[in-house]
Amino acid sequence: MIPTRRLASQAGFFRRSAEELGRLSKIALNAEGLHTPTKAYTLLDFEDSSSVEGCKTMADRVVGGFSTASLDYDPGLPSANIPPHARFHGKISTKLPSNFRVDRTGYAAFRNQDRGVWLFGRLYWDLDPYSYLALRIKSDGRRYTVNIQTDSIVDTDIHQHRLYTRHHRVRGTPTAPLRNPSESREHINEMYPHGRPDALSDTPPESTIISSSSSATTSGSTGWETVLLPLTSFVRTNFGYVVEPQTSIMRNRVKSIGIGLTDRIDGPFDLRIHKIWATNGMDEHDAAEDKLICGAHALPVDEGVRTGWAASKLLEKEAEKETGEQQTSQTKKKGLQGLRSEWDE
Repeated sequence: MIPTRRLASQAGFFRRSAEELGRLSKIALNAEGLHTPTKAYTLLDFEDSSSVEGCKTMADRVVGGFSTASLDYDPGLPSANIPPHARFHGKISTKLPSNFRVDRTGYAAFRNQDRGVWLFGRLYWDLDPYSYLALRIKSDGRRYTVNIQTDSIVDTDIHQHRLYTRHHRVRGTPTAPLRNPSESREHINEMYPHGRPDALSDTPPESTIISSSSSATTSGSTGWETVLLPLTSFVRTNFGYVVEPQTSIMRNRVKSIGIGLTDRIDGPFDLRIHKIWATNGMDEHDAAEDKLICGAHALPVDEGVRTGWAASKLLEKEAEKETGEQQTSQTKKKGLQGLRSEWDE
């Protein structure tokens, strides 16, 4: 691809190209493509105000609704270990407009804008080598969803996962899940014809690293936490409805990542986001930063990341060696006649 004058004149084209070439060169020099990455891959770092400016907000106001959504940069308070971050806030309203064609409102969301182009075409995130999407957030306890959009055949397809959190204020009784009283059984059956997927349920599935807390307050905690969501657990949806057949995320061609609120509960919302990244587990650098920001509830270092999964690789080699020895032993016992009988079976 040869950059034309019009293409080269786009803001940040050469900067994006240099950054991506530098990143890929580093991967090649370190031979990172030959093993599971132990370093995190930062996608959106809201310590930089430009990351906030590079995002767009959406709400039902575009169809005549009354919900509002804003994404603002908050410089934080370093002396109190509150990092610079993005504040996603606004108000959800389920009031219907006079337009008779609109029969459902009450949503707000944000995502990063198109990442643009570089020397070799459109720029995507390649998350193929990673197992988790990590988010460091401070939640108000509402039912947010994490949205991933890829360069799929259907442009409007979005893979979603509920943002389960531990340290937040749960509305209602301490043990009651946050439910939307306006959701009818008919609507739920329409949205989830094959049943509500685990990743979108009101209670976190076992595969989710961070689970919800039954605590009604955040006393004794900073309120910040790091959530790890398995990329294999995201559910394919289209305009909020689960669609079939389910397909895995095209991890090597991720266009955008964002967070939405579609619980349709009237009232204000406030979610703080420090950083979003792809990872295979917490390394020492991430764990140290997590402890500084999240306090006593920080995630520990993943032993697999610390050792480069050396122990598991050793076990795999020993298992392969043992299997090979067993096969050799059986072959010697059977001889050529035994091999011929196996072939004929």
